[in-house]
Amino acid sequence: MEPLRVHWCSPPDTGQATPTDKYKTGTLDMAEVVDFVQEAEELGVDSLLMGIGHYLPDPLPVVGALTQVTDRVKFMLAYRPGLLSPTLFAQVVNTLSWMSDERISLNIVSGISPAEQAGYGDFLSHDQRYERCREFLEIIRGFWGGQSPLTYDGEHYSVKDAELGLGYKGGGRPEIYISGASGVAQGTALALGDCWLRYGDTPEGIAEASRPLIEGGRRVGTRMHVLARPTREEAVAELAELMRNPDTQHEAWVRDFVAKADSEAVKSSYRLADQAVGEWLSPYIWTGAVAYRGGPALCIVGSYEEVATYIHSYKAAGISEFIFSGWPTRDEMRIFFTHVLPLIRDLEWAEAAQAATAVS
Repeated sequence: MEPLRVHWCSPPDTGQATPTDKYKTGTLDMAEVVDFVQEAEELGVDSLLMGIGHYLPDPLPVVGALTQVTDRVKFMLAYRPGLLSPTLFAQVVNTLSWMSDERISLNIVSGISPAEQAGYGDFLSHDQRYERCREFLEIIRGFWGGQSPLTYDGEHYSVKDAELGLGYKGGGRPEIYISGASGVAQGTALALGDCWLRYGDTPEGIAEASRPLIEGGRRVGTRMHVLARPTREEAVAELAELMRNPDTQHEAWVRDFVAKADSEAVKSSYRLADQAVGEWLSPYIWTGAVAYRGGPALCIVGSYEEVATYIHSYKAAGISEFIFSGWPTRDEMRIFFTHVLPLIRDLEWAEAAQAATAVS
């Protein structure tokens, strides 16, 4: 089996200090962002997810700048169909492929909040957004498949004799990650994606949900938080410290946001949190931050060895990639790549050696 790919979520700053904090908004400290990204590169992060939302800086110019101050780390660009025409988006991504020497992948998200989408002038329903997403992907993949000039006539997009002077560097295309937990999201990933991304669950829960994607030849990735310390006792004590004096106003804001969301991914994370016993979905998955942070906040918690072993167990469930965050995210990234990832690689090496012995 291939080694697990480990990505990290790169917010526009170093992230929330605690699970209940709001993100800092209203400023963009590029010096801080650059410092974060360069450390991620030194630590060996596969790629950094550059998120999108009305409360964040737009990721396109940020990624463009970061390609010029890094050499190896890749950037997973989150973007929503409907914000740019597919022709212009392909043109932008092609440009980034040259600026970054092909260190670009795409996380295509169709939106989780009708209220937020309305702020961008988008009033489509959940399933209609995925229909538009399919057309968007068909067009941009047409460009990357060599169609030129390209003509397309769909329900949401019509393009006539479109040509782009600058193709994707190397003549290929970026990897495409499709986010979402609904049936239409899975169908889109099967038809036009390389990897299906979903929020966290137990290995057993993910194995059940992922079966159609894996049978269809798609990779499966998940986005979660992680908190690892030398011992389990220290990790649990750190959780208690992080949850002191929670921001109840932020909790109320998140609850209202979720009530208005039409995303199955978001709602399923809250259902999992409701099923947890004493905030623990499993001995190693803590749900206490979901009320403050939403879907990505399911958190793998334990000692370095426990976290490494639990993450490795997801491989048998079909997971091949993780996107992690932490509190604060930069500190946890440093801990994870220094203390946990080497243990995961040891487990993978032992697994490979055992398989080789069995074959011989």
